[in-house]
Amino acid sequence: MIPGYAGKVLHIDLTKGSVRKLRLRKSFIKSYIGGKGFGARFLYDMVTPRINPLSPSNPLMFFTGPVTATGAPASARDVVVTKSPKTGTFLDSNSGGFWGCWLKIAGYDGLIITGRAQKLSYIYINDGSVEIRDATGLKGFGVYATTEALVKEVGDKNAKVAAIGPAGENLVKLAGIVNDLHHVHARGGPGAVMGSKNLKAIVISAEPRKPRFEIADKDGFTDYNRKIIKEVVMGPPEEWARTDGTPIIVRWSNDVGVLPTRNFQQGVFEDVDKIDAEVMRSFRTSKGACYRCSIACRNLTKIKDDKWGEIELDGPEYETIALGGSNTGLSDFKAIIAWNSLADDLGMDTISLGNVTALAMEAFEKGYLDKDVLGGMELRFGDADVQMELAKMIAYRKGIGDVLAEGAREFVAWLGGDAYKLAMETKGLEYPAYDPRGSIGMALAYATADRGACHLRAWPIAAEAFGDMDPFTTEGKAKLVIDMQDLNAVKWSMVFCDFLDADYELITNYFNHVTGLNYKPETMKLIGERINNLIRLFNVREGFSRKDDYIPYRVAYEEMPVGPNKGFRVKPELFKRMLDEYYKLRGWDRNGVPKKGKLRKLGLGRDISRMNVSGIIS
Repeated sequence: MIPGYAGKVLHIDLTKGSVRKLRLRKSFIKSYIGGKGFGARFLYDMVTPRINPLSPSNPLMFFTGPVTATGAPASARDVVVTKSPKTGTFLDSNSGGFWGCWLKIAGYDGLIITGRAQKLSYIYINDGSVEIRDATGLKGFGVYATTEALVKEVGDKNAKVAAIGPAGENLVKLAGIVNDLHHVHARGGPGAVMGSKNLKAIVISAEPRKPRFEIADKDGFTDYNRKIIKEVVMGPPEEWARTDGTPIIVRWSNDVGVLPTRNFQQGVFEDVDKIDAEVMRSFRTSKGACYRCSIACRNLTKIKDDKWGEIELDGPEYETIALGGSNTGLSDFKAIIAWNSLADDLGMDTISLGNVTALAMEAFEKGYLDKDVLGGMELRFGDADVQMELAKMIAYRKGIGDVLAEGAREFVAWLGGDAYKLAMETKGLEYPAYDPRGSIGMALAYATADRGACHLRAWPIAAEAFGDMDPFTTEGKAKLVIDMQDLNAVKWSMVFCDFLDADYELITNYFNHVTGLNYKPETMKLIGERINNLIRLFNVREGFSRKDDYIPYRVAYEEMPVGPNKGFRVKPELFKRMLDEYYKLRGWDRNGVPKKGKLRKLGLGRDISRMNVSGIIS
């Protein structure tokens, strides 16, 4: 087996109650690295086209990478891969903490779960042994109570738990999988897939002093790791992460006019000084780190309030502050912490939750909803009580929450008329916290992201509004987005955290030290392109094409009303220009379908004949 890997993937069929240990081929590892790459290949090969994502046959998969649990900075990660019930696309969702490291230390590079248990269950992995256990007594429990109960039940205070809350049990499309209490595989509804399998949690006991994998060049790895920690992690590139972490982006985004405010109606928030990093620091008790990570980006906060009670939280992060703060008009930081804690306990994605909450508030204020439909509620921007109540209604699918639980696209379709103009989504996935009307490259990044609107496939705003590139012109943006997407496909396959300022050279050096292979940066770049093209094939097979690579009405037709980007919108002709160039540079046809020559070059030739059944590859 190649060093850096445990060499085994665990396959659990909940319908049959069976457990199999699959061995990974060396050729497979060399072609797809780990994490996202493994998931892309497995999902493409395992899933029958057009299956219902909530059916027993849709696999729920967890994968680690070659650097996971090695002590490399920002490597305490794992990736969940499945077909998204939110969008119908390929879905991968990353999370940090300890749980993913425990999976690898226990001897598994991945976990594939299929089928559906007859009753609510949980999986217990105790080093080499695996059991499927009864969890019926945990029905309806939040993530916090579930975690506490299962750690006690298995008798290991160091056990790590990944669980769903009521939202996952109720198949809410905004539901995530929460590990280590506050680390969430959030986007795209993986918690609903887990709930559809009648699976409440996965518990892992492992001995970190006895990892079941090896590092090929231990001395070389140690020396290189020290070098990167000294020059990168402890240097200027990572200073923002070490000091404040993502909350520092609140002020950055507001200053350049892209901070979503009241459902993206504008890009500056008048109360930004009440929700920025300086305010966060007043509630911070300490900094925290994921397993063996030297960056320690996490902010551990605490409030003690007559209204919200006593809450300890790992967070909030920028996306949560922006989508659940400025975007809903909420400027009470204590309330944002309380809302974040509630969302984690219910098991929901704070990005999508904050997005649909703000959407409902604007819909109410503009007359698309009335109090009769809402049972007397008034959905006003800035009302913390309403924001909390709406989160509970969504998690339990009560009243209007049952519609919002499906997401923004489905909600405006239910409202009818021109309500679609209010929805901020692509492919059914709600927008993250960067308005493209101040960073035109983000419009293309959101539109072409494999899982729907996502800032973690490409983040061109770093080079545009936060950097030196003109944020209002299309020149060079297609190449910028492609380069970022391919690099990130490799990062999420290793599996590194986004906070590591990594290029192909750094990634390749870590890979070679761990595995003993002799890859070149060019090889890694090719692998990133291969993974993205394979995922595009999956989405094409599911019926996606150019028509699904769109931007919302508000971005295309409503000019930014205030701030530094006043008067700007992403005009359809500008977006079309970027998208045409993007497809051409990718080697895809005008409908966004990869061409045969491109697929053969990437080693995906065997997939051409399988796709030609649909007659869509030229």
